[in-house]
Amino acid sequence: MSRPPFKIGGKSIPIGTRQFVELDVAALFDLTKISIPLEIIHGKLDGPTVFISAAIHGDEINGIEIIKKLRNNSALKNIKGTLILAPIVNVFGYNAKSRYLPDRRDLNRSFPGRMNGSLAGRMAHLFMKEIVRHCQYGIDLHTGAINRQNYPQIRADMRDEETEELVKSFGAPVVVNSRLRDGSLREAARKEGVKILLYEGGEALRFDDSTIKTGVKGCLSVLEHIGMIKNRRRKKSAQKKVFIAEGSQWLRAPHSGSYQTTKKLGETISKGEEIAVITDPFGQIVGRVNATMDGLIVGMSSLPLVNQGDAMFHIAYFEDEGDLEEFEDVYDEEGMDEKN
Repeated sequence: MSRPPFKIGGKSIPIGTRQFVELDVAALFDLTKISIPLEIIHGKLDGPTVFISAAIHGDEINGIEIIKKLRNNSALKNIKGTLILAPIVNVFGYNAKSRYLPDRRDLNRSFPGRMNGSLAGRMAHLFMKEIVRHCQYGIDLHTGAINRQNYPQIRADMRDEETEELVKSFGAPVVVNSRLRDGSLREAARKEGVKILLYEGGEALRFDDSTIKTGVKGCLSVLEHIGMIKNRRRKKSAQKKVFIAEGSQWLRAPHSGSYQTTKKLGETISKGEEIAVITDPFGQIVGRVNATMDGLIVGMSSLPLVNQGDAMFHIAYFEDEGDLEEFEDVYDEEGMDEKN
């Protein structure tokens, strides 16, 4: 029996085709229409329906580049099921180079939204209605905030067994066991029974090659794991171990000033180790930042100026202390370069 066409945004996508669709959102002050661009790949054979989204925060552009590269991969030529690619969800923020919507709301704190709510609420409602509720799986691509770098990582609630399997199939070097936040796409999708991964990496308004490369490989690996694409030929040694952190915390500036550090993303630290010094305009040390635990730097400020209390280093910690030593053996100090 032939599959039916896929209906979205008032369009009907025949099987075995891929088409661009625009979801009308709102308009600018001059009434120029604003819409969310999508590409729908509707396979001939039955399979899961999956969405991959980026730029829910408009200044997080690595995910856009991941989707650009992903959509041209030959593995997507004969998919089973339906793939929805949404490279720019927050079109307003993207065009303004801003994380937020024009009303200063965070779209990723506005789900599931309301049809007659604020602009953020309406966009969230549209995304849920037209995309999420048709899917069984989703991958949401994110980047660090402005002046903040993130090491390539997956954030997921590891209490769900199927989600844990998806996490491992993605293959990001680090997974931070992260509970769901109210108003987030992850939380709203879970309530709809959709399994979703959140991928983080890089810095806002900057492309990061290693983050993009890992993201493309990870998305393809998940699609392979759920049977949407054929198994790709890979050497067994190419699949590295995924390190699952039990949690994370930020180290904050004890004093205002400018700071210097020799540490990089993806480096391990030891409890009590000095990882940064803060100085005044004359170079006098006014504060020191010491590690409060053994852990791995998965995020850090890229701005050398800090106010007292500013978040400086995001540290992931592990239940098994041996994981940190093993991590150093598998990944070099640049974090993502192959040793094999």
